[in-house]
Parts: sequence; structure tokens; C-alpha cells
Amino acid sequence: MTAATSPALHRVLAPLVDPATFDFWVQKINPLWSWDRVLARVVELRREAEDAVSLVLQPNRHFRGFQPGQHLNVSAELQGRRTTRSYSFTRPPAADGQLHITVKHLECGKLSSHLCTQARVGDVLELSQAFGSMTLPNPAANDLCFLAAGSGITPLMALTRAWAQAGASSALSLLYWARTRAQMCFAEELQKLAQQWPQLQLQLFTTHEREGIPCEEHGLLSSELLQQHVPDLHQRRVLACGPGGFVQTARALCDKARSFMGEGFTAPALAPDTAGPATVEVTLTQSQRTVTVPTGMSLLEALESAGLNPAHGCRMGVCHTCTCTRTEGITQSLQTGALETETGMDVRLCVSRARTPLTLDL
Repeated sequence: MTAATSPALHRVLAPLVDPATFDFWVQKINPLWSWDRVLARVVELRREAEDAVSLVLQPNRHFRGFQPGQHLNVSAELQGRRTTRSYSFTRPPAADGQLHITVKHLECGKLSSHLCTQARVGDVLELSQAFGSMTLPNPAANDLCFLAAGSGITPLMALTRAWAQAGASSALSLLYWARTRAQMCFAEELQKLAQQWPQLQLQLFTTHEREGIPCEEHGLLSSELLQQHVPDLHQRRVLACGPGGFVQTARALCDKARSFMGEGFTAPALAPDTAGPATVEVTLTQSQRTVTVPTGMSLLEALESAGLNPAHGCRMGVCHTCTCTRTEGITQSLQTGALETETGMDVRLCVSRARTPLTLDL
């Protein structure tokens, strides 16, 4: 559907229209028009930290909305190849429909490098619909504790802003870790919110810096630190986001909390699989190929190292874009360590590794 087609007309024409051909021609008139794809124009770029940029996006009519705490996939054509990554919304839904995301620049990240250094106002990106379950429909229902590390602050920033918009009627403790102060996003705004709302107890930690001077790693998440800054943790709903190891630690330390939700943007490291084979054969039924892949990495990374490009998005097990059916063989979850043996089971390639030869519906 475009600005020129109604939902009813869209349904009538659907059996007669090739979406790719339709998009090719209507985008010569307006680059945001499409048959059913979510497209968005970059309307603002803002430096958020030393290594992070916030983008404000104006989506077309196909975007169906989101809740604070959710993510979306962003795609762009880079050097003739479609590249997709997942980013969190950093502001609650707004009346103007604009979407705010913050992208951390990773040297090895093709899309993050493009968005942080080359994207310009007016560029058009393709988006997915929103996904993710780390949301708070009623942020005032219980006292809260947010634990954020690195770019894990992004979904929790949207939730903090939503908490403030809702009147800040519950207590909120926000603990945020970054390597250095220059890499800390939203610090000034968070400090202003803490001044405005006494219910917000804010603690900012730099793990590789003391008073602006580089130092050995310190101030990491621990039971002692939580007891010091959140002594009533058992009464709080805890939300944690950051690297997989950080979320794994938070989950263990918050076992007495009222509830816990966590999202890791990297899979926790598992011990090497010394009992199993170093490589296995993976048969791909749709593409009629068999490849040999290592068992010491995720299936997504292993298939990419074999020259394949499976559909993927977040690379952290949230968006399910890389999900396919495993018809034979055993995989292991990189999130829990559990072996997955059931025939015909869906497997998320980005957070699973092979333990035996596999057959995948790819």
C-alpha cells in the first residue's frame, strides 16, 4: 500500500501485483512508497556518544507501531549486498510517528559503520516490524531496577523515558556501565531526569576509566554492588540488557528479585565442546547443498564462513529472522547450553551450534 492506495484496493489488487515490480515503479515517484515493505527516511542524525549515533526515522504507512523495550531490524544495500542488523527503539511512540534508534559503531560491523559514518538525512532504509518481549505495559505496577551495559542502555532508555512520561509513580534504580564516560550514551539526560524525579536512583559506572584516566577493569556488576545501590532488590522487577555474559551474571545475582527479564545482544560463551567433533556436515535441503562447518561457533557464523548468507537480523536470538527447521541431528543452545534433539524442531541459527551432522530446511 502507498499513499495512493487504500487498504480495500490493496486487498483487491494483491493477487494481480508483483510487489518487486510495483515498488520499482512507484519509488520513482516517492522512495517511501511500496507495496508492503516498511521503508523509512532518515530525518535527523545526532552524535550520542564517542562511538554512537542516534537516527530519527520517518516510516511509511506499513509500520504498525511498537512498545518501549522492543527492537526492529534495519536493512540497507551495501556494496550490492543486503545487510541487516537489529536496533532498539530509544524513545516511546510519538504523535509524529517518528522512530528513534541509537547505533553503536563497531569496527567489524558493516551496517553500524555505514549508519554512523556515511548515512545522511534523506537516506531511505528498510525496516521490519517491531519485535521483542522486554516491555512494561504498566511501568507503575511495581518498583523497578534496570541494569544496562554498553549499548544495552538503548531499550532501557526507551523504558526510562516511558516511565517518566507515565508520571514516575514507582521507584526506579538504573545502573549503567560503559567502558569510558565518552562512550556513555544519554548521560546528561539521565542526570537531568534523576534531578527531576527523586524516584529515579541513577548510578553510572565506567569500567576502564577513573576520573578520565584509563585504568584496569573495575566496578563490574556484583552482589556487593547490587546490595549497596539496590538494597530492596527483592521487591523490584529487574530488566537487564547488555552482552550475553553480563545478562547471565545479572540473572544469577537477581534470583531473589520479584521478577527478571533479560536480553543479551551476544550469546554467552560456552565451554569448548571437547567431547564432540570439531566439524560436522550440514545438509541444506532447499539449496541442495552440503557444507562442512565448525561446531565451535553459532550455526549462523558457521554457515557464513562457508560462503552462505542465511536470512538473519538481530544475531542474538530475539527477532527469529534466522529460524529454520532442523529435520535431522542435534543442536545446542548457546543461551542455555541445552541439547536440542527433537525432530522437526525450529532452530535459531544465531544462538545454536551443531553437535552432530544436521539437515536444515534452508
